[in-house]
Amino acid sequence: MGYKEEFIQIYKENIKREGSAELLEWLQKTDFFTAPASTKFHGACEQGLVMHSISVFKTLVEKHFDPETDNMESFAICALLHDLCKAEFYKVSTRNVKNDETGKWEKVPYYAVEDKFPFGHGEKSVFLIERFIRLKPAEAVAIRWHMGGFDEAAKGGSFSISVAYEKYPLAIKLHLADLESTYLREKHTSAMRN
Repeated sequence: MGYKEEFIQIYKENIKREGSAELLEWLQKTDFFTAPASTKFHGACEQGLVMHSISVFKTLVEKHFDPETDNMESFAICALLHDLCKAEFYKVSTRNVKNDETGKWEKVPYYAVEDKFPFGHGEKSVFLIERFIRLKPAEAVAIRWHMGGFDEAAKGGSFSISVAYEKYPLAIKLHLADLESTYLREKHTSAMRN
């Protein structure tokens, strides 16, 4: 089973909310299943975004799911869709790099950012998801703050992130799963480097 098929299977088994079929249909019309997860860090390769989304789901469930207090649909929505903002976000470009062996300049491919809707990272994912399904407050906050202190808004000294983490345990669980997937579970190599 490929990454796209695995994502769709997890999605359909766990997400039943009104509008979820339409959201999945829209996803399949974007580059979500072929896009990288970043330009040069984790998942900087074809299908990196879908691989990362599945990894975050597995990490979140394995490390943090409590059947007495947590909801599997919420976990699936947050993990699988937290980086929806990266669909239609990257483009393949080329640049000149000097070949160390030959001393000649060569065109090599790399991923560049082409943000057609600059709305922020977590905010943009929430916005795109809510075009199709209604998020619960805990889900929206978790997706909004999944970047933690790496988010530009958090760097500005806002106390919102602390309040979000105190009020919504799902937010801190998603952040931890995203960190572990990115820095401990996923490979940091790719054919394309920026």
